[in-house]
Amino acid sequence: MTQVNHTCHTLRGHRFILGMVLCLFAFCFLQSWAVGKRPVRRAQKKTEDKRVYLVHADQLSYDRWKNSDAQVLKGNVAFRHQGARLFCDSANFFEASNSFEAFGHVKMYQGDTLSLFSDYGYYDGNEQVMKALKNVKLKNRDAVLYTDSLYYDRIYNQGYFEEGGKLVDKQTTLTSDWGEYHTDTKMAIFYYNVKMRNKRFFMTSDTLYYNTGTSMAHIVGPTDIYQGGSHIYSERGYYDTNKEQARLMDRSVMDNGGKTMVGDSVYYDSKLGFSQAFRNVIYVDSVNKNMLTCNYGEYNEKTGYAMCTDSAVSIDYSQKDSLYMHADTFKIYTYNINTDSVFRTVHAYNKVRAYRIDLQAVCDSLVYNSQDSCMTLYRDPIVWNNNQQLVGEEIQVFMCDSTIDHAHVINQAFSIEQLRDSVHFNQVSSREMFAFFTAGEMTEAQAKDNVIVSFYPEDSSDSSYVLNIYLETNELRMFMKDQKMERIWTPKSDGMAYPLSQIPADKRLLPGFAWFDYVRPLDKDDIFEWRPKKSGTELKIVKRRNLPAHE
Repeated sequence: MTQVNHTCHTLRGHRFILGMVLCLFAFCFLQSWAVGKRPVRRAQKKTEDKRVYLVHADQLSYDRWKNSDAQVLKGNVAFRHQGARLFCDSANFFEASNSFEAFGHVKMYQGDTLSLFSDYGYYDGNEQVMKALKNVKLKNRDAVLYTDSLYYDRIYNQGYFEEGGKLVDKQTTLTSDWGEYHTDTKMAIFYYNVKMRNKRFFMTSDTLYYNTGTSMAHIVGPTDIYQGGSHIYSERGYYDTNKEQARLMDRSVMDNGGKTMVGDSVYYDSKLGFSQAFRNVIYVDSVNKNMLTCNYGEYNEKTGYAMCTDSAVSIDYSQKDSLYMHADTFKIYTYNINTDSVFRTVHAYNKVRAYRIDLQAVCDSLVYNSQDSCMTLYRDPIVWNNNQQLVGEEIQVFMCDSTIDHAHVINQAFSIEQLRDSVHFNQVSSREMFAFFTAGEMTEAQAKDNVIVSFYPEDSSDSSYVLNIYLETNELRMFMKDQKMERIWTPKSDGMAYPLSQIPADKRLLPGFAWFDYVRPLDKDDIFEWRPKKSGTELKIVKRRNLPAHE
């Protein structure tokens, strides 16, 4: 009996222990299951302290009747707020709205690069905005902004004014009626009556972006830049005030002493005096009444060198009819610049073609010298004046007030005049030839050395042609009137007169005769179409002996 009871007690003890183990196991299982299903609780993030703190004041008072919301502070007042330090002579501190009014010698410092000074300020700690009034100065490194009313937003690092302001950056001063300055990017955006100046230039605009860090001005509206004797107009571009370099777009215009250049884009370096223009370039010299057009041009105002290429055209409009000239490239060289003896040479090459109503010319290359007003045509040159054609190895044309005065054909000179019937030609060949003009019309021609002449005098009664006169002489002078041969003079000659029906074939057309009507420019647009001489009609190269060099 005792043993049975003992056994029963033992079994009940084991069941109790087993139950405790099962409960403990179930508790651990449920605990682990709960951890897997429920989010883990993390430490709560500490909230940012946005309060404005009063650091110091010599006196603090409170008047519930006058201003129940403000603590009145006087003497060496100092605040701090999220990295900014603020000082003034006196203040009204509105602790409930996290703001204050500051009076007298108001100063705000942010880091070691930004400071703001004024006579009055209101600071809103919640918005982090300072409103500064009277004698306001915002300083950011080397840049200083002056105004009488400024809002400075610390969150966006932006100060803006609406009642006029002045930004001073090193040696450059920028003013406008309205503007803003970003202290983080150092970008100033000025609007209305914008003026920028330093000792080298003066700029006016209605809108201008200026970066005080890079000294770069971004032009986004109608802008004029004056520098020395030059003027630039642009509506879009960049101007580096430090390097004095401009990159301008949208048909910007450069003007210097009556010489203007416009292009789709323009580059200008004031220190070097160098400018470039790209695409649809137009250069106009209003003083000398000439212009150049091309797709690329450059000019150095210090050396007087200029170059244009790519569809380049020179236009002289000083006379009633304009002269158009095309070449692959034009170059201008200036000598004795900035002196009383200055002169220039213009080089045109290759495939030169020129057109004016009364004058046309083609050659491989051309040089014009302003010192003697001489234009020299090289390599198979041809000049046409109305119904007259002039060829030679080299042709020199001397101008007077942009009008041809006389011409000199050097070596293998050949003058041809096409008559009214378009069948017969008056011809003169010689070693060299001179032609003299009055009011653009040839009045006299001279031929020298190995002169051969074939011409048709007009019948005085009906202006018909009945004879051909063939002459060989050493010198000839022909006098023209109304573009017709009036008379000729020769000291001594051998010749023969032939009726029209009996002219020998070798006398009708002189050796080397060629009428280059298919080469001749037909209008100002035809100067772009290069048409060479037919094979075999080019001038033969003649080797000539040179004088021996002196020892």
